[in-house]
Amino acid sequence: MAVRAVILDIDGTLLLSNDAHAQAFVDSAQEMGIEADFEKIRRLIGKGGDKLIPEVFGFEKESKQGKQLDSRKGEIFRERYLPGLEPTPGARALLERLRQDDRALVVATSADNADLKGLLDQAGVRDLIEEATSASDVEGSKPEPDIVEAALEKAGAPARDCVMLGDTPYDVEAASRAGVRVIGVRTGGWNERELRGAIAVYDDCEDLLAHYAESVLGD
Repeated sequence: MAVRAVILDIDGTLLLSNDAHAQAFVDSAQEMGIEADFEKIRRLIGKGGDKLIPEVFGFEKESKQGKQLDSRKGEIFRERYLPGLEPTPGARALLERLRQDDRALVVATSADNADLKGLLDQAGVRDLIEEATSASDVEGSKPEPDIVEAALEKAGAPARDCVMLGDTPYDVEAASRAGVRVIGVRTGGWNERELRGAIAVYDDCEDLLAHYAESVLGD
């Protein structure tokens, strides 16, 4: 089946930002006098804050503590960490190739709208993105399929004609539940076994571009 649109995760897929998000949660929690386990948080990056905060800290994102933690985490991430982040290898080159092949590019991220522009700018790809959906636009964040389903609407293409590019098991689950095929990349820190359900797994965008012709994107 020809691919008409590619749905893109950002964090860990186009931008090497997963560690920074986790550290920003740790920093925010410490300011509030709350203990935080970096490794536990790191393994949950890719889920929305509405899922991560209750699982790690034991209170809801919409609680008073949750709102304070989440708001300060965003400030810390944008001020301390975002300016120093690097794109994943080959991110821009891959998206340029996809645009050259007339594939629509739609972002589907667990980040909030407040972070979306900065993430795309830091990844060096904002000018290549046509549409975007974020956790701010839907009721359920990844691994719920809501964000992917919203991206499908913006792509104007059925699930069978789309592919998602992601780096976490939460991307794989969200896309699979929406009926979208998934290509995985290892830049988020997950291996091929952990990304099971993806139709293929590559080291990074550069590796996918090197194997573009024999991938589903080359059809």
